[in-house]
Amino acid sequence: MRRNQRTIKSPFELAGVGLHSGAETRVRIVPADADSGVVFVRSDLPDAPIIPASYRYIVDNPRRTTLKNEEAEVHTVEHLCAALAGLGIDNLRVEISGAEMPGLDGSALVWLEQLQRAGIVEQKSPRKRLEVREPIAVSVGDSFITAVPNEQDGLSLAYTLDFQGRAGNSQYVALDVTAESFREKIAPARTFCFAEEVEELKKRGLGKGATLENTIVVGAPADGAPALRFPDELARHKMLDLLGDLFLLGADLRGKVMATKTGHAANRKMVGKLIEALEAEELAGSLPSPTGMDIKEILNLLPHRYPFLLIDRVIELEGYRRAVGIKNVTINEPFFQGHWPGQPIMPGVLILEAMAQLAGLLLLRRLENTGKLAVLWSIDEVKLRRAVVPGDQLRIEIEATKVRSKMGQGAAVAKVGGQRVAEALLTFTLVDAT
Repeated sequence: MRRNQRTIKSPFELAGVGLHSGAETRVRIVPADADSGVVFVRSDLPDAPIIPASYRYIVDNPRRTTLKNEEAEVHTVEHLCAALAGLGIDNLRVEISGAEMPGLDGSALVWLEQLQRAGIVEQKSPRKRLEVREPIAVSVGDSFITAVPNEQDGLSLAYTLDFQGRAGNSQYVALDVTAESFREKIAPARTFCFAEEVEELKKRGLGKGATLENTIVVGAPADGAPALRFPDELARHKMLDLLGDLFLLGADLRGKVMATKTGHAANRKMVGKLIEALEAEELAGSLPSPTGMDIKEILNLLPHRYPFLLIDRVIELEGYRRAVGIKNVTINEPFFQGHWPGQPIMPGVLILEAMAQLAGLLLLRRLENTGKLAVLWSIDEVKLRRAVVPGDQLRIEIEATKVRSKMGQGAAVAKVGGQRVAEALLTFTLVDAT
């Protein structure tokens, strides 16, 4: 069942040491508007760069989930993201004074308690939702994850942990994810490592903030270590990590996800496959977005007209940060009459123009009450990867990376059938409309 989006009622702050960096950071979490998503803000860096909590910003890093936007990074976001998934919170601004989120007690429990204390507020916009309709499977080494349709209306998780004797018998946990089951059965589970890994992790610069209070050390003497919170706490923490990584899909998931011996690498691979399914449903029109725009609304904002209007439909708008648009390429396009008519190919400059029009829509929507216009200033980092021909449907994505008083910048990608055909970095100058 589709639900409305949520944010928190009141801001809150907390501080702590990163599990891997050992550095202390302070985090301030504040409410955000509907359709804006969760964004991390590096308040310690010049211009306070924003890093969206999205699959598109994941970078490969061992033993944690890391997000990166240009040069700005934020590490170990999975515990907070798991708490947001468990509580169904979709829109937040997370201001952080360093590169790694506080590890706290090594679980998601403190995040859960703080978010509940701040209060949860329902917003007017519906939350995007993906239903798993066909089995999806991924594997990395000897770990694998499968997502299948769920007879129940929601997300069910099952996790099997088997370290072949290193951590005793295999552990298995299965549950339907609700706010109550997350609070009682997943959130308190702490992170872990093996005793024989400790020295190697330290040599790699990891685990500098780990203690016996926030990390279970499997195989170490029990003296001084707190008791396990669950007999199968290791498997439950792996489920916590999986839920945190699934949050980066950007949509609620109706399905049954079964994982065996997985870590963040396999989790990321599964989210990538789910993103492909989400995009396919959006293109087919079977996943309508209340934030989209039809051609009449596009014409109200863009000054372009036939034959130079190159956006047919906007299928998604995430606040003023991201837009997804569609251009249907047909043989009736006027440019095909003179551009290689014997072997029609859409000119690359027109693909870039379509990107610029969608970026203009995103900026004009933000500037419509400010008396400013967005004028294309430069196009950089252009890559044209394959030909676009009649019958193709261009899916164009634009992400606003910088918006200042006199300049706006966006990263653009165009795809056909899930494959990238072009990408570019667009810069606009903002001028007075009069």
